[in-house]
Amino acid sequence: AGSSVEEMEFNWDEYLEDTGATAAPHGSFKHVDTSLQNGFAPGMKLEVAVKSDQNTYWVATIITTCGQLLLLRYDGYGEDRKADFWCDIMTADLHPIGWCEQNKKILKVPEGIKDKIPDQEEFLQRVLKGACSAPANLLEGLHRGKNPLDLIAPGSRLELQNVRDSLEAWIVNVVENVGGRLKLRYEGLDDSDKFDQWLFYLDPFLHQVGWAAQHGYSLQPPLAIRSLKSEGDWQEILKKVKEEEEESSVPTDVFKDKPVIGVHSFSEGMKLEAVDPMAPFVISPATVLKVYNEKYFMIEIDDLRPERTTSQSYICHVNSAGIFPVQWSLKNGLHLSPPPGYPGQDFDWADYLKQCGAEAAPQSCFPSSTSSDHGFKENMKLEAVNPVDPEEVCIATVTKLKDAYLWLQLEGSKKPVPDCIVSVESMNIFPVGWCETNGYQLRPPRKAIVNKQKKIAVVQPEKQILSSRTVHNGLKNQELNSSDSVVINGKYCCPKIYFNHRCFSGPYLNKGRIAELPQSVGPGNCVLVLKEVLTLLINAAYKPSRVLRELQLDEEAAWHGHGETLKAKYKGKSYRATVEVVRTADRVADFCRKTCIKLECCPNLFGPQMVLDKCSENCSVLTKTKYTHYYGKRKNKRIGRPPGGHSNLEVAMKKPNKRRKRRKHFFVHKKKRASTSVDNTPAGSPQGSGGEEEDDQDESELSHSLAQDRDKRKRKLRTFSFSDDENKPPSPKDMKMEVAEKLQLDSNPLEWSVADVVRFLKSTDCAPLARIFLDQEIDGQALLLLTLPTVQECMDLKLGPAIKLCHHIERVKLAFYQQFAN
Repeated sequence: AGSSVEEMEFNWDEYLEDTGATAAPHGSFKHVDTSLQNGFAPGMKLEVAVKSDQNTYWVATIITTCGQLLLLRYDGYGEDRKADFWCDIMTADLHPIGWCEQNKKILKVPEGIKDKIPDQEEFLQRVLKGACSAPANLLEGLHRGKNPLDLIAPGSRLELQNVRDSLEAWIVNVVENVGGRLKLRYEGLDDSDKFDQWLFYLDPFLHQVGWAAQHGYSLQPPLAIRSLKSEGDWQEILKKVKEEEEESSVPTDVFKDKPVIGVHSFSEGMKLEAVDPMAPFVISPATVLKVYNEKYFMIEIDDLRPERTTSQSYICHVNSAGIFPVQWSLKNGLHLSPPPGYPGQDFDWADYLKQCGAEAAPQSCFPSSTSSDHGFKENMKLEAVNPVDPEEVCIATVTKLKDAYLWLQLEGSKKPVPDCIVSVESMNIFPVGWCETNGYQLRPPRKAIVNKQKKIAVVQPEKQILSSRTVHNGLKNQELNSSDSVVINGKYCCPKIYFNHRCFSGPYLNKGRIAELPQSVGPGNCVLVLKEVLTLLINAAYKPSRVLRELQLDEEAAWHGHGETLKAKYKGKSYRATVEVVRTADRVADFCRKTCIKLECCPNLFGPQMVLDKCSENCSVLTKTKYTHYYGKRKNKRIGRPPGGHSNLEVAMKKPNKRRKRRKHFFVHKKKRASTSVDNTPAGSPQGSGGEEEDDQDESELSHSLAQDRDKRKRKLRTFSFSDDENKPPSPKDMKMEVAEKLQLDSNPLEWSVADVVRFLKSTDCAPLARIFLDQEIDGQALLLLTLPTVQECMDLKLGPAIKLCHHIERVKLAFYQQFAN
């Protein structure tokens, strides 16, 4: 702390801005989406302990999933989302349908919907008819709460088909699992990494142990390593594997989403065009060398040189990437590299087929392309594996698109390589931020554009010792603070964010542009997904600069998330501001709802829940005037006026027809907050002309009015519906913290109801805050999980009242440990 040493760190945002490129959409990487699924799906039903009566259970439906978190709704609440609640699979009392009957537990309608369900038996028969139960193996036992991906741990064993020699398989050990990308080592090679391979876990040639025997293939080490040990040694290794199979094998469920290999119609001797997957830089003529069975065949890249000693051959199936019909290159305006040894440079397929006495593989052998909506465009950026050195994952730029194939220029590889040809469905390409999220080194460009950030001393409130302890064995792992990692179990954590086009768009957002937004964004890294969502909203505004101002951090707001720099362009000028986004999945829904309220649109306009038929807020029946009355935050206030005169919004102007030499900008500084997230980003590259007349109050206020308004009104979002007297926090003058007497509790706070919590608070000097606990239905268990950051965020309290309240909460915690913890 306090060091002035500068850290040089690659920053994707800066790099994208400097190159003028965009990131490939997260939804374009289907294999990454699949890897994030936890086996649970919206619509599945399960039996859940009723919070008010832990001895009874009721049927609930999964609304959405996020890592090991499930958003549930008890059946009977219909479309009422107010009763939705999050559960941690690892700690909550969750069971598959039928569990209560098998274990003689009570299924009982919760109090809140008792009047809606007069006949419990009839209701259950109706809602459970044809229902899909949540998987029992993911709710109970060793696999409980685990992502299928987590089950492939270092030391796990799999079987890998040999794609270079013949249709055999051999055991491989998982050395490393990076977001589903596995580093594999052949069984028997111990610590030697010479023959290690990297494959994504959904690769069609990778299987669970036992696959070869089930499908009639032999277990043989590849020729490349067979000579390293005697036949007796290899047999001993196989024997050892079978003895340890139960403890090292990966469950079959992990591979349920693998692509299904169809039946091919290739024959030996057929000619085609192909890309060598080990050197995917050119398209060459190739021959079907051997047909193994209805699923697999071997092709060989043609080589006419008489002195050749090796061949480039590999096994394919009907959906293998990089195999094309004859003349595919010509039809797509691409160069076809003649076979080595071919006379002349002008290759002609008709002459070549006559010369070889061969036939071209008919078009019917190749599946029709169905990837026209893949979302990739030229100049987009992504992260891609270097085929020459699979240890490397590099920054990649899409330089060309043809059909369902990308030409990628890799930046930063140790040895420069030509543009790589990959399928849009390749499992060796990843979205921007994938390496960072999974803790893997991304190769930056050689001339790295970096974000220089000084190390600073950060002063934070003294950590509450009791807050970090486990409140109760049954509650551990449920406390998710804003300081937690942006990932859960090493995976992306943000669920899909849906844009619900039917919902009211409010005064700031253009309904036509909202309708053009994608249906959803994500899943992915919380910060990256939410940043993309906010950028789309800004661009869908009537005045993007105004929306950016609404989203920027308030001077007095408590900082609980992550500061991100967002940009907007309006009337030839560029603006940027620091906007706070949340890091963890459990806060995404609340963040989206609060952001919607800031923009005076329907609270369901965007968020992790899709509005299917009718919005639960009934926003469609309200006029704009009525809607703003219910959801708007301003009364008699001109829309667009800067809140409080304090802004971190920057505006940049650019003179026409001049090359950019250095950045100039006009801005009003915002008071700095002590935070580990520091925005030192310079103003963005201005675009357009700044010579036009300033006719918009938003822009003129930036240079004229903001400084004068510094001490004027401050915006504050009201989130509670009780009177000012009830919400009035204790005055700082009255905040003398005297050591309180040791608290003696008459009952275990774990068993306190909401009324008990309210009764306790009314006995303290924080009695005016009791109404908040009543409105938010905070019972004893929730009380024991509260910390200073969560109190400030969830209850909208300033630091002084929050500390005073936490003082009483800590007294309860201490008494709990001393009286009831054992």
